Amino acid sequence: MGRGLNKVMIIGQLGRDPEMRFTPSGRPVTTFTIACNRTWSSADGERHVETEWFNIVTWGNLAEICKQYLTRNQQVYIEGRLQSRRWEDLEGCKHTSLEIVATEMMILGDRKENNHQIASPELDINENYPF
Repeated sequence: MGRGLNKVMIIGQLGRDPEMRFTPSGRPVTTFTIACNRTWSSADGERHVETEWFNIVTWGNLAEICKQYLTRNQQVYIEGRLQSRRWEDLEGCKHTSLEIVATEMMILGDRKENNHQIASPELDINENYPF
């Protein structure tokens, strides 16, 4: 069987503050949403803007970093993989959702001390790290 590729890179604004929970084994998981805008001009010159919303999931150290440093409306770069989840509700209706499981996060925006800082699960973050 051949190799596959599942990689996603997005830049956008957080739609809400991150929410962190813990699995029964104590592993942290943080979720948040990101809005990505796409602009284009139609043939008649009219400008259009389309917003796409993405659900983001982070685990472990990256989950803790996202919870600590990210806030609503902040611009971030997210890299990870697409994952679909399927479930059936109490009424028997089947549902599917698509989310990005992040492996890297970079804080973007106006604050110069935040530029070019990448967080990944392998990165050992302590209080002296300049986020």
